[in-house]
Amino acid sequence: MTATTAAPPRRNYLNERYSIISWLTTTDHKRIGVLYMISITFFFFLGGAAATAIRLELITPAADLLGPELYNKFFSLHGVIMVWFFLVPSIPTVLGNFLLPLMIGASDVAFPRLNLASWYIYMIGSLFALIVTLVGGVDTGWTFYTPYSTTTNSAVVLTILGIFIVGFSSILTGLNFIVTTHTMRAPGMGWSRLPLFVWSNYATALIMVLATPVLAITLLLVMVERLFGIGIFDPALGGDPVLFQHLFWFYSHPAVYIMILPGMGVVSETIATFARNRIFGYKFVALASLAIAALGFLVWGHHMFVAGQSAYAALTFSALSYLVAIPSAIKVFNWTATLFKGFISLSTPMLYALGFIGLFTIGGLTGLFVAALPVDVHVHDTYFVVAHFHYIMVGGMVSAYLGGIHLWWPKITGRLYPERWGRFAAILLFAGFNLTFFPQFLLGYWGMPRRYASYAPEYQVLNVLSTAGASILALGYLLPFAYLFWSLRYGEKAPSNPYDATGLEWQTTSPPPKDNFVRKPVVTSDPYNYPPGDPNGFIPQGVQDG
Repeated sequence: MTATTAAPPRRNYLNERYSIISWLTTTDHKRIGVLYMISITFFFFLGGAAATAIRLELITPAADLLGPELYNKFFSLHGVIMVWFFLVPSIPTVLGNFLLPLMIGASDVAFPRLNLASWYIYMIGSLFALIVTLVGGVDTGWTFYTPYSTTTNSAVVLTILGIFIVGFSSILTGLNFIVTTHTMRAPGMGWSRLPLFVWSNYATALIMVLATPVLAITLLLVMVERLFGIGIFDPALGGDPVLFQHLFWFYSHPAVYIMILPGMGVVSETIATFARNRIFGYKFVALASLAIAALGFLVWGHHMFVAGQSAYAALTFSALSYLVAIPSAIKVFNWTATLFKGFISLSTPMLYALGFIGLFTIGGLTGLFVAALPVDVHVHDTYFVVAHFHYIMVGGMVSAYLGGIHLWWPKITGRLYPERWGRFAAILLFAGFNLTFFPQFLLGYWGMPRRYASYAPEYQVLNVLSTAGASILALGYLLPFAYLFWSLRYGEKAPSNPYDATGLEWQTTSPPPKDNFVRKPVVTSDPYNYPPGDPNGFIPQGVQDG
């Protein structure tokens, strides 16, 4: 008789240690990415619950569900959570943390302890602001416009303090990404061989480090004015509210690109993977990320066309706003050219990526409307602006985030998700989003102002359509949460490279070992060196179809 023993399970970053303490004290970039994923998922659904209350209120013209005061607090809660605690950190902290060292062949980020500290800072600031907004309430919206934010009796100071704390998390994350990209690339990984996801996160990190301190100082000045009565922004005290708008939008317009640039990187990786094709115009797409980051600092004034700035300043900001559309258009056209003659697989990540292109294009084109001075005067502070913002940030960015989660889910968890459910959820999200927000373009152009709990009866039909679309959209968000969670236990085990992709992250095991690679990789070709595809179409290996 011969005795046989089972082989010990292969060690990876998930089973290296199991205790909660090991997770809370980890310096492994992959585990920190997972911690961020759990955290921002919590805030996403909390912000979505506030949005649900808003849409239920707007079914009828009268403010008969929440009332005006509570309605103000709900849309403020929704905006504060979704912008500061989900949209800004989502892709950089989750996918960026997990993937950037893998993509450049590094064993970790440059400053692992700072990386863990950034998560703790994020959790402290966001939970503090959440408790304050739930208990005391804030009614200023996520922008904290003065002089209202310096005079209202709601919990402005404590909410701002929470956001102020979270800003340090963004700065540390950006600093880590910049230093890691510069100093820890594998041999042969020159700048011309960096994956486009790395380029996008590098450009995003530059914005984080340069722009976030401006927001921190601005919010600190609001706190100082409220606490000590010093006239900075409040005209009653000799302050200037337009100064607040200049400082706030100097950060907050680049912050739009903090949210969207990493999503563009996800789409670039997805398009190349599922079109089995090299990225068309790689250098132009990479440099477009840096151009967007640089030009994003020069266009803040287009938010202030009705704030009293001079006509010459308005004209300059309008022209610059049109200029920043050029690198964005370069990306869209180059993605389209990459699809041309590609062997396309309409897998779940690809559907999310195509949805991103469609929604981002609509949002970008309507951005040119609000960048035109006469049109902006007409649609300013209406639901046209709400629709434009959500097409970029929610339709585009969340589609990219979910696409990235699906693309790298086998690498993160070592499990496959049910592909049919994934495709259904991607289509549902696209349909539900358009039904929710496209009517708002019409509402805004016809004159319905935003942030009102009541409205004229002639707007009710489109508001009911928008609320109906929101219910479909909510299902599109809940489905991935359900089947991805299911896959953690019941999903088939994922091979190391289920898509036959060429990036470095696919050349290690799924899930990766603690140090990412058994041997330090050496890069000898570009990250999109796909061989000629099958004319009958590419079918990813090992994708669970159920």
